[in-house]
Parts: sequence; C-alpha cells; structure tokens
Amino acid sequence: MKPVAVIILNWNGAELLRRYLPSVVANTNPTLADIIVADNGSTDDSASILANEFPGVKTLLLDKNYGFAEGYNRAIAAYADYRYTVLLNSDVRTPEQWLDPLVEYLENHPDVGAVQPKLLKDRQDGRQVFEYAGAAGGYLDRHGYPYCRGRIFESIEDDNGQYDNITPSIFWASGACIAVRTELYRKAGGLDADFFAHMEEIDLCWRIRLLGYDLKMIPQSRVYHLGGASLPQGNPKKTYLNFRNNLLLLHKNLPEKEGRRLLVIRRLMDTLAFGMALCKLHLGDAKAIIRAHRDFRRMRRNYTTHPEHNLLHDTPEGQRNIVVEHYLLRKNKF
Repeated sequence: MKPVAVIILNWNGAELLRRYLPSVVANTNPTLADIIVADNGSTDDSASILANEFPGVKTLLLDKNYGFAEGYNRAIAAYADYRYTVLLNSDVRTPEQWLDPLVEYLENHPDVGAVQPKLLKDRQDGRQVFEYAGAAGGYLDRHGYPYCRGRIFESIEDDNGQYDNITPSIFWASGACIAVRTELYRKAGGLDADFFAHMEEIDLCWRIRLLGYDLKMIPQSRVYHLGGASLPQGNPKKTYLNFRNNLLLLHKNLPEKEGRRLLVIRRLMDTLAFGMALCKLHLGDAKAIIRAHRDFRRMRRNYTTHPEHNLLHDTPEGQRNIVVEHYLLRKNKF
C-alpha cells in the first residue's frame, strides 16, 4: 500500500477541478501517493467530471456539504490506512516534486507531527508572492491573532528565499496544504466540525503541539494557491467564521483562567473592529462580528476541558503584540 493519501475536498468546484487537478495528477509521485477527491455533496457536475475526465483519481461522494472540517474528517476516516495524509485545497496548483520533500521530512523526523510547503499565490505573471492563507508558516501572537512568515495581516511579501530555512518551528500549518501523520490526526481528534471552516487547522495544530509534536515549513516544497475560492475576502460570512472561530480557538486551547482573561481583552479589541466596520459602512461585517460573539457564547459551553499549559508562552512569536507592531509601529515583515 502507498504511504500517502492526498485528499482534496470539493464542493461545487467543477471549474476548479478542471483547472487545478491536472497538475496534482501530473506532478504527484504515483509510487508514493494516491489522489482522492472527497466531494461534499456538490450539486454541479463535479461527480461526472471526476468520473469522465479523471478516472485514475479515487473519489468519495458524501451525501451533503459537511463543511471543510467534517468533510475532511469523513474522508480521512474512509481512507484511514495511509501512514500520512495530505489535506490539499481544490484551488492549489502543484509543481514537480512538491510532495516528496514533505514526506521525506516526516519520515526522518518522528518528533514532527505535521508539515507544510511554502504557499505562494497562483498568479498569471509568474511573480513569486506569498499566499495569505499560510505563506511560510503560521504563528499566533499573545492575543491569539494569526500571522505568518511572509504575511502580517494584509501585508504580503514577495518570496526572495528569505524564509528558506527549516530550523524555526511554526505554530500552525495551513489547511491549504498540510501533511500530517494520519494516526496523530485521529489521536488529536481531527478537525473540529463545529468550526465548519476557517481556523480549524490552527486548532488542530495547537492540539498536535499539546501532544508534544513539532510542526515545520519545508521550503524545498512549494505549491501555488488561488485562495478565496469558496469565500472571498470581504464576505461577511468569512468575517463571521474568522471572529467566532478565533474566540473558540482560544477558549478551547488555553488554560481556563488565562483564557478567561484573554477573552476579555479580545472582546474589547473586537469592539474596536466593530466600530471600524461601522465607520467604513461595512454593515455586513459589523453584523457578522456581533453574531460571532453571540454564537461563541453559546458554543463555548461545548468545551469543558482545558489544557494546563499555555503554549503561547513557549515561543517568542507568542509574546508579540502583532496588532500594535503592525498598525502603530508599521512593521510589515516577520
């Protein structure tokens, strides 16, 4: 049996399949991995395209849209015998030799639970620009705001090889392309289905780290991500999911007392974000922030156990105040 399952979750992405799946098929080592498309109850012609145009790709047809998190959980449960699983977005173009360095690193470093490649923007002009979703590896600041090597909020760097080192650990790997030990994925509990989409991979990576494993970005591997294919930036639903899930992320993974204190601060900061949305007349975003906090208060009751240790204290990146650094001190680079 091959050691790797490359699982692509699809929902009404027929055109994305035609655009991006050929590169995955052509450039994935066929002796190393099987390519599997899990269809999340699509109502377009995705199923017929997979059957007629990609007969060599394994398919799993789910009965409805379970969201990013539960869709992947069901797909990985169905293909649980692979040693490693790669979660790959349907809008990712893969060049030659994209997979081999990821698997090789996991094989040679048993203390590492998951890895990601460099994530670059899929552009027509060929310019090498980091992609928002994960860039060269993700971190959280002291207040739980995500940022990356190569991307701080809306400031995104060109890739000039400045982060081509494996030595630093990353706090989270992007769900656009993450290779994880399959048994560890299950041991950590998989992706949290209640998140539905957005930040669910950060939550998973936090739990992997709580189990004692490291995470790395492997610069010898790179992929090109379109980004925003399902929910573009500026969509109030994306705003809602990001705000709600970030609160859930902190509530779940911080010690209870520290989490309670931090969430008070975050409510104040999110109130400022709400005010900014109103000032800009982004009424959909303002409503989304209110709804996110309302639903967080309801959903947090589902999480009654908390770790004893705050992992943010273990890294210099977790001590930073990225909001102050970026918006007041004008720091735009990692």
